[in-house]
Amino acid sequence: PVSVARLVMERTPHVLLVGAGATAFAESQGVQLLAAEDLVTVAAQKQWEQMAEFPAAVNSLFNRDTVGAVALDKNGHLAAATSTGGITFKRAGRVGDSPIVGSGCYADNEVGAISCTGHGESIMKVTLARHVLQHVSAGQHPGIACERSLRYMRRRVGGCGGTICIAPNGEAAIAFNTPRMVWACMRGES
Repeated sequence: PVSVARLVMERTPHVLLVGAGATAFAESQGVQLLAAEDLVTVAAQKQWEQMAEFPAAVNSLFNRDTVGAVALDKNGHLAAATSTGGITFKRAGRVGDSPIVGSGCYADNEVGAISCTGHGESIMKVTLARHVLQHVSAGQHPGIACERSLRYMRRRVGGCGGTICIAPNGEAAIAFNTPRMVWACMRGES
């Protein structure tokens, strides 16, 4: 979860912890762990069982539960966070794009902040977050940079997804090349 990622950032010299090491670190920081069965609803279990009957069709399903956020505070600090539901029937040990710096998420006070969603393998192959912010740092509006990078990902690796991005000057944008992407924007207190 994002709260543990922040603890890794603030309390260790590391960028990424995974597996048993991440679990041990979270426990050492007082994070309450949940049993795996507490993370799966009855409806999700039924859906998984239905999908298991049609594995070929499942290959087209991905990232149905990603939540991303970008923020610019009153002091000019940028932040980005991404949490994903992942891919159904993924291989044990697979790490998706969300925790990979420059792929699913990135923030730099001098360039911008971005959160991505979509087909994780495609996002990682083109380092989508880095690609978008490279264009923003060259002076492109975040919306143009997001659209351009999504087109690039589609052309290079056939991937699709969505992005939310904000520049240090407060210009914000969303873009997606999927059928839909739920999003919201808030400025100030409203």
